[in-house]
Amino acid sequence: MCGRYAQTADMRELMEQFEVTGTSPQSSLPLNWNIAPTNPIYIVRANDRSGKDVNSEKALATVSWGLIGPWLTDLQEARASQSRAINARSESIHEKPTFRNAFRSTRCLIPASGYYEWATALGQYRPKQPFYISARDGMALPIAGIWSSWTAPNGEVIETASIITQEAQGELESIHSRMPVFMPPDRWDLWLNPRNTDVNELKSLMVVEHPESIVIARPVSDAVNSVANNGKELTVETPLGEPETLF
Repeated sequence: MCGRYAQTADMRELMEQFEVTGTSPQSSLPLNWNIAPTNPIYIVRANDRSGKDVNSEKALATVSWGLIGPWLTDLQEARASQSRAINARSESIHEKPTFRNAFRSTRCLIPASGYYEWATALGQYRPKQPFYISARDGMALPIAGIWSSWTAPNGEVIETASIITQEAQGELESIHSRMPVFMPPDRWDLWLNPRNTDVNELKSLMVVEHPESIVIARPVSDAVNSVANNGKELTVETPLGEPETLF
């Protein structure tokens, strides 16, 4: 979790929702209903990355999904490692070598129209029933994330990001044990400010009461299982199959 998600808002809509007044990409990413690891994604981050401007504007940027560890030196190895670092656990992000530096200094928001999760609860759903989980108000979900910049031996600079996850809450717990951390708008500035390096404060920003209350989950078809499939039809609700039992 979370291994696939959708981003179907255009760049101007995202800039308005996330109050982006700083820099933005020269061209928009295509709408994508089936974003997979290493795909290009949007992130919202502080426009002033030095942290000197406390009231820094927000910037919209495009990066690759899956953080590259700062110690890696080989481009091929770095690219291969991304699929193993698409998610960072909120409980241990401040300790893990791959994530801890980014958590302290380069945090971001990752806009998502919704995300997919595959049910694992035996007896409630058929095996690996996919669900599409999106905001009740139809807006992009403000998912907490981290990003980093990695320089390859050939001088190529690659920016990457990871989604932060937590234990699933409420009804989402019946689908999967993990869910993304949703960052409330009144915490965005504190979260994005690179001068805010206090680990305990940062961890407290990720604690939100009843985060599951802002989303709705609906079963969707197995078509999402293939990254080759992409389109609005992937998010259309489908009837639930028969649950699996031990007997």
